[in-house]
Amino acid sequence: MTEIHYAIADKHTLFRKGIISILADSPQLKLVMEAANGKEVLENLPKYKPDILLMGLHMPEMDGIETIKEIRKTDNDLKIIILTMYDDEGRVIHLMESGANSYLVKDISPEELKTAIFSVYETGYYFSDFMNKTLLKKIVQKVPVKPLFNDAELTNRELEVLKLLCGEKTTNEISELIYLSPRSVEGIRAKLFEKIHANNIAGLVIYAVRHGLFN
Repeated sequence: MTEIHYAIADKHTLFRKGIISILADSPQLKLVMEAANGKEVLENLPKYKPDILLMGLHMPEMDGIETIKEIRKTDNDLKIIILTMYDDEGRVIHLMESGANSYLVKDISPEELKTAIFSVYETGYYFSDFMNKTLLKKIVQKVPVKPLFNDAELTNRELEVLKLLCGEKTTNEISELIYLSPRSVEGIRAKLFEKIHANNIAGLVIYAVRHGLFN
Protein backbone atom coordinates (compact mmCIF):
# COMPACT_ATOMS: atom_id res chain seq x y z
CA MET A 1 0.00 0.00 0.00
CA THR A 2 1.15 3.51 -0.79
CA GLU A 3 1.85 5.52 2.35
CA ILE A 4 -0.01 8.85 2.34
CA HIS A 5 1.75 11.65 4.21
CA TYR A 6 -0.63 14.20 5.66
CA ALA A 7 -0.38 17.49 7.53
CA ILE A 8 -2.97 19.19 9.70
CA ALA A 9 -3.37 22.90 10.37
CA ASP A 10 -5.95 24.34 12.77
CA LYS A 11 -5.84 26.93 15.54
CA HIS A 12 -7.37 24.52 18.08
CA THR A 13 -4.81 22.09 19.52
CA LEU A 14 -7.53 19.79 20.86
CA PHE A 15 -9.14 19.52 17.42
CA ARG A 16 -5.81 18.72 15.77
CA LYS A 17 -5.06 16.01 18.31
CA GLY A 18 -8.56 14.59 17.85
CA ILE A 19 -8.12 14.26 14.09
CA ILE A 20 -4.66 12.75 14.53
CA SER A 21 -6.13 10.21 16.95
CA ILE A 22 -8.94 9.32 14.54
CA LEU A 23 -6.52 8.73 11.67
CA ALA A 24 -4.03 6.79 13.79
CA ASP A 25 -5.81 3.49 13.14
CA SER A 26 -5.23 3.81 9.39
CA PRO A 27 -1.68 2.50 8.82
CA GLN A 28 -1.62 3.97 5.31
CA LEU A 29 -1.90 7.49 6.72
CA LYS A 30 1.21 9.05 8.28
CA LEU A 31 1.27 12.43 10.02
CA VAL A 32 4.29 14.45 8.94
CA MET A 33 3.41 18.02 9.94
CA GLU A 34 1.24 19.94 12.40
CA ALA A 35 0.59 23.72 12.38
CA ALA A 36 -1.55 26.27 14.23
CA ASN A 37 -1.80 28.87 11.46
CA GLY A 38 -1.16 29.51 7.79
CA LYS A 39 2.22 31.10 8.36
CA GLU A 40 3.50 27.91 9.98
CA VAL A 41 2.05 25.90 7.08
CA LEU A 42 3.95 27.90 4.47
CA GLU A 43 7.18 27.78 6.48
CA ASN A 44 7.08 24.00 6.93
CA LEU A 45 5.63 22.65 3.68
CA PRO A 46 8.99 22.66 1.82
CA LYS A 47 10.58 20.63 4.62
CA TYR A 48 7.89 17.97 5.19
CA LYS A 49 6.28 17.78 1.72
CA PRO A 50 2.92 16.20 2.70
CA ASP A 51 0.62 14.68 0.08
CA ILE A 52 -2.48 16.06 1.76
CA LEU A 53 -3.13 19.09 3.96
CA LEU A 54 -6.15 19.09 6.30
CA MET A 55 -6.77 22.72 7.19
CA GLY A 56 -9.17 24.89 9.14
CA LEU A 57 -10.38 28.22 7.78
CA HIS A 58 -10.19 30.58 10.74
CA MET A 59 -6.60 30.74 11.92
CA PRO A 60 -4.48 33.57 13.35
CA GLU A 61 -1.75 35.35 11.36
CA MET A 62 -2.91 33.82 8.06
CA ASP A 63 -6.30 32.18 7.53
CA GLY A 64 -7.14 29.19 5.36
CA ILE A 65 -8.18 31.12 2.26
CA GLU A 66 -5.00 33.24 2.21
CA THR A 67 -2.91 30.13 2.82
CA ILE A 68 -4.47 28.25 -0.12
CA LYS A 69 -3.84 31.17 -2.45
CA GLU A 70 -0.20 31.39 -1.37
CA ILE A 71 0.31 27.64 -1.75
CA ARG A 72 -1.21 27.60 -5.24
CA LYS A 73 1.22 30.25 -6.46
CA THR A 74 3.94 27.60 -6.49
CA ASP A 75 2.33 24.21 -5.81
CA ASN A 76 -0.64 22.67 -7.62
CA ASP A 77 0.12 19.10 -6.52
CA LEU A 78 -0.58 19.35 -2.79
CA LYS A 79 -4.12 18.13 -2.04
CA ILE A 80 -5.96 20.47 0.34
CA ILE A 81 -9.03 19.48 2.36
CA ILE A 82 -10.80 22.28 4.23
CA LEU A 83 -12.32 21.39 7.61
CA THR A 84 -14.74 23.97 9.00
CA MET A 85 -17.62 24.42 11.43
CA TYR A 86 -19.62 26.36 8.86
CA ASP A 87 -21.74 24.91 6.05
CA ASP A 88 -21.38 28.12 4.07
CA GLU A 89 -22.65 27.62 0.51
CA GLY A 90 -21.04 30.82 -0.70
CA ARG A 91 -17.61 29.71 0.46
CA VAL A 92 -17.71 26.26 -1.14
CA ILE A 93 -17.39 27.46 -4.72
CA HIS A 94 -14.91 30.20 -3.81
CA LEU A 95 -12.62 27.80 -1.96
CA MET A 96 -12.70 25.19 -4.69
CA GLU A 97 -11.88 27.84 -7.27
CA SER A 98 -9.03 29.06 -5.07
CA GLY A 99 -7.52 25.58 -5.15
CA ALA A 100 -9.08 23.47 -2.38
CA ASN A 101 -9.77 19.84 -3.26
CA SER A 102 -12.62 19.30 -0.82
CA TYR A 103 -14.72 21.13 1.78
CA LEU A 104 -15.84 19.19 4.84
CA VAL A 105 -17.98 20.33 7.76
CA LYS A 106 -16.47 19.27 11.09
CA ASP A 107 -19.50 17.21 12.15
CA ILE A 108 -18.76 14.51 9.56
CA SER A 109 -18.06 10.97 10.72
CA PRO A 110 -14.52 9.61 11.06
CA GLU A 111 -15.33 7.17 8.26
CA GLU A 112 -16.25 9.97 5.85
CA LEU A 113 -13.09 11.89 6.71
CA LYS A 114 -10.99 8.86 5.79
CA THR A 115 -13.03 8.32 2.62
CA ALA A 116 -12.44 11.95 1.66
CA ILE A 117 -8.69 11.68 2.24
CA PHE A 118 -8.32 8.56 0.10
CA SER A 119 -10.59 9.97 -2.62
CA VAL A 120 -8.69 13.26 -2.79
CA TYR A 121 -5.40 11.40 -2.90
CA GLU A 122 -6.57 9.13 -5.74
CA THR A 123 -8.77 11.41 -7.85
CA GLY A 124 -7.94 14.97 -6.77
CA TYR A 125 -11.30 15.75 -5.18
CA TYR A 126 -14.10 14.58 -2.90
CA PHE A 127 -17.62 15.99 -2.99
CA SER A 128 -19.47 15.57 0.31
CA ASP A 129 -23.28 15.52 0.46
CA PHE A 130 -23.19 19.19 1.43
CA MET A 131 -21.03 20.09 -1.56
CA ASN A 132 -23.23 18.07 -3.93
CA LYS A 133 -26.35 19.80 -2.61
CA THR A 134 -24.72 23.20 -2.99
CA LEU A 135 -23.78 22.57 -6.62
CA LEU A 136 -27.18 21.07 -7.46
CA LYS A 137 -28.95 23.99 -5.82
CA LYS A 138 -27.03 26.42 -8.02
CA ILE A 139 -28.04 24.44 -11.11
CA VAL A 140 -31.71 23.97 -10.18
CA GLN A 141 -32.22 27.58 -9.09
CA LYS A 142 -30.13 28.80 -12.03
CA VAL A 143 -28.44 31.28 -9.72
CA PRO A 144 -26.42 33.68 -11.88
CA VAL A 145 -22.75 33.41 -11.03
CA LYS A 146 -19.98 35.61 -12.31
CA PRO A 147 -17.61 33.15 -14.00
CA LEU A 148 -14.15 33.08 -12.49
CA PHE A 149 -12.82 30.51 -14.93
CA ASN A 150 -11.64 31.25 -18.41
CA ASP A 151 -14.36 30.64 -21.03
CA ALA A 152 -12.25 28.21 -22.99
CA GLU A 153 -13.12 26.73 -26.35
CA LEU A 154 -12.60 23.02 -25.82
CA THR A 155 -12.08 20.48 -28.58
CA ASN A 156 -14.26 17.35 -28.75
CA ARG A 157 -11.36 15.28 -27.45
CA GLU A 158 -10.81 17.68 -24.53
CA LEU A 159 -14.51 17.54 -23.69
CA GLU A 160 -14.34 13.75 -23.80
CA VAL A 161 -11.43 13.67 -21.36
CA LEU A 162 -13.06 16.32 -19.15
CA LYS A 163 -16.22 14.24 -18.87
CA LEU A 164 -14.24 11.15 -17.86
CA LEU A 165 -12.20 13.13 -15.32
CA CYS A 166 -15.45 14.41 -13.83
CA GLY A 167 -16.54 10.77 -13.62
CA GLU A 168 -13.54 10.04 -11.39
CA LYS A 169 -11.70 8.02 -14.04
CA THR A 170 -7.94 7.67 -13.65
CA THR A 171 -5.44 8.42 -16.41
CA ASN A 172 -5.03 4.70 -17.18
CA GLU A 173 -8.79 4.12 -17.27
CA ILE A 174 -9.27 7.07 -19.64
CA SER A 175 -6.43 5.78 -21.78
CA GLU A 176 -8.16 2.43 -22.22
CA LEU A 177 -11.60 3.95 -22.83
CA ILE A 178 -10.60 6.38 -25.60
CA TYR A 179 -7.65 4.45 -27.03
CA LEU A 180 -4.94 6.98 -26.27
CA SER A 181 -1.65 6.50 -24.47
CA PRO A 182 -1.52 7.59 -20.82
CA ARG A 183 1.01 10.22 -21.86
CA SER A 184 -1.45 11.67 -24.38
CA VAL A 185 -4.20 11.71 -21.78
CA GLU A 186 -1.91 13.56 -19.37
CA GLY A 187 -1.17 16.05 -22.11
CA ILE A 188 -4.87 16.71 -22.69
CA ARG A 189 -5.42 17.00 -18.95
CA ALA A 190 -2.62 19.58 -18.69
CA LYS A 191 -4.17 21.49 -21.61
CA LEU A 192 -7.53 21.53 -19.80
CA PHE A 193 -5.93 23.04 -16.69
CA GLU A 194 -4.26 25.67 -18.88
CA LYS A 195 -7.37 26.57 -20.89
CA ILE A 196 -9.79 26.62 -17.97
CA HIS A 197 -7.29 28.16 -15.54
CA ALA A 198 -8.28 25.60 -12.90
CA ASN A 199 -5.90 24.53 -10.15
CA ASN A 200 -7.07 20.94 -9.77
CA ILE A 201 -9.63 18.31 -10.80
CA ALA A 202 -12.24 19.88 -8.55
CA GLY A 203 -11.87 23.09 -10.54
CA LEU A 204 -12.52 21.18 -13.76
CA VAL A 205 -15.66 19.64 -12.24
CA ILE A 206 -16.98 23.03 -11.15
CA TYR A 207 -16.27 24.42 -14.63
CA ALA A 208 -18.24 21.57 -16.21
CA VAL A 209 -21.16 22.05 -13.81
CA ARG A 210 -21.29 25.82 -14.26
CA HIS A 211 -21.21 25.59 -18.02
CA GLY A 212 -23.79 22.78 -18.20
CA LEU A 213 -21.47 20.71 -20.37
CA PHE A 214 -22.88 17.32 -19.47
CA ASN A 215 -26.53 17.96 -18.63
